[in-house]
Formats: sequence, structure tokens, C-alpha cells
Amino acid sequence: MDQLLNDFSPGLFFMQAIILLILIVLMRKFAWKPILDSLQDREEGIQNALDAAADAKKEMQNLNADNEKLLKEARAEREVMLKEAREMKDQIVATAKQEAQTIADDMIIQAKATITSEKQAAMSELKNTVSGLALEIAEKVVKQELSNKDKQLELVEKSLAEVTLN
Repeated sequence: MDQLLNDFSPGLFFMQAIILLILIVLMRKFAWKPILDSLQDREEGIQNALDAAADAKKEMQNLNADNEKLLKEARAEREVMLKEAREMKDQIVATAKQEAQTIADDMIIQAKATITSEKQAAMSELKNTVSGLALEIAEKVVKQELSNKDKQLELVEKSLAEVTLN
């Protein structure tokens, strides 16, 4: 350290100090300001990018919320449509059952009417057949009884007695 003090030159020291001051002034005037401006620009760019990222994140959250809302609405609409479809199906089935029951009832009524008319036709035919047989039998009986004169007189007297009694 003694050697440093022995080698110390005040002229050299002042010259170096003046050069250093000039260098600091020049650096401040020409280099520091552009460097600080570029650092400030970079800081603003980074801040803008962070703000843009935050805005994008908020927008993404809003979009996700909107998507969830749309999905819920779509699900609700789908449920409503399915419910309406089930109701329509039930209504169509009920209508078809009712129409089938009406057709079946009409067919039963028509069948009963047909049976009744066929029964009446059969009864009428049976009556005609029975009356024809009764007439044939009566004719045979009357022919047999009218062949004898005594029986004819007896039958006439009997008929006259019945007519007068009425």
C-alpha cells in the first residue's frame, strides 16, 4: 500500500476524474436515456401483454360461462322436447286405443244387429214352416172329418154353437 501512495500522481488523478466525469455526462446524454427509454418501452410492452393476457383470461372465463349457460339451455330444451315427444306418443297411443275400441264396439253392435235380424228371419221361417205344417195337418184332419156326413153336420153345429157363444 505504501507503493500506491508513492506512485500517486495528482495530475493523473485529476485527468482520470475529468475523463470519468465527461464519460458519465456523455453516457447520460447519449446512452442512458435511450437505454432507460427502451427499458421503459419494454416494461410497458410486458405490462400491456400481461393486461392483454388477463383480459383474454377474463374473456375466456366469460366464454366458458356462456358455453355452460348455452349447454344448460340446450339440455333444458332437449328435456322439454323429449317430454313433448313422450306426451305426443302417449296421446297418439291413447287416440289409437280409443279408435280401436270404438271400431270394436261398432263391430259388436253390428254383429248383434246381424244376429238379431238373422234370428228374426229364422224365427219367421220357423213360424212359416210350422204354420204350413199346421195347415197341412188341419187340412188332412178336416178332409178326414168332412168325408163323413154325420161328422160334417156335427162340426157345423159345433161351429155355430161357438159363434153364437161369442
